[in-house]
Amino acid sequence: MYRGDGRDSLLLMYWRDVARGHQVEVPTDMAEPIHQITTNNEGTHAREQVPYTLIARKEKCGEVVFEKRHYEKAHWACITVHEDTYEQSICYGFMKIMRYICQQNSAGSYLGVTIPIVTVVRTDEMHRTLSRAVTVAYYLRNYSHELFVTVKPFTGATNELTIIHEISSLALERPAGSDSFIVNEIWILERP
Repeated sequence: MYRGDGRDSLLLMYWRDVARGHQVEVPTDMAEPIHQITTNNEGTHAREQVPYTLIARKEKCGEVVFEKRHYEKAHWACITVHEDTYEQSICYGFMKIMRYICQQNSAGSYLGVTIPIVTVVRTDEMHRTLSRAVTVAYYLRNYSHELFVTVKPFTGATNELTIIHEISSLALERPAGSDSFIVNEIWILERP
């Protein structure tokens, strides 16, 4: 949990100094995501390498020049940002991905860091000029969470009124029924 102590203040100051060089403002609300990413959410999450198969590797004098990798089809959270400069696009895109990793997602929880976080850059045809539009992508783990739901089937067509009625009915544990061939379900997801 973000404490706002001296170490966290130094981290925020460091990020602000780096960003300032790219004419980017790091808002104060980034302090908690910076803390979570830097500490792996207080050590509760290890960084996970995105799985791949190494196809080829070229080395020169013991140093890797390049690798050719195969990544299986996967889900990625992506944001494309178009700012005045390439550096600004990278910074703002990365901050948005950090917020997503650190609880601004549908699960409302820290997702953990997968590496690498990918940036997709575009160039002109001669490969001499970078586009200011940059896509930052985060690999989404293939979670198989247990799911607990309370389910109430009901029949008939749906509209706002029938959905509200069925939610209320389920919440009050009153069964509702009909003999229509259209069957729907309302799920109330329980957080672990």
